[in-house]
Amino acid sequence: MNAGLIGGILGGVLGIAGGVIGTYFSIKNTNGPKERSFMIKTSIVFWIFAVVFITFLLVIRSPYKWFLWIPYGVFLPISIQFVNKRLSQIRKEELQNQ
Repeated sequence: MNAGLIGGILGGVLGIAGGVIGTYFSIKNTNGPKERSFMIKTSIVFWIFAVVFITFLLVIRSPYKWFLWIPYGVFLPISIQFVNKRLSQIRKEELQNQ
């Protein structure tokens, strides 16, 4: 095996492991049932999005696959802001209900 193939496999495995660990702790560190439910749903959506995005990157030929980065660059920051705002709302709601 050459170094590029080993590096690609090792990088992919480490990237997925980091995503799994991050997902686990994002769910584990929630404060209430509603927040946990939201994080589970959000994690599923983000994982599906990541798998679809990577699949498209592997399937679509160059130079067209580079256009995939445009919606990715728009969708990711907007979705992160939405999730953070929604989590903040859920935390406030759960504090008021206690």
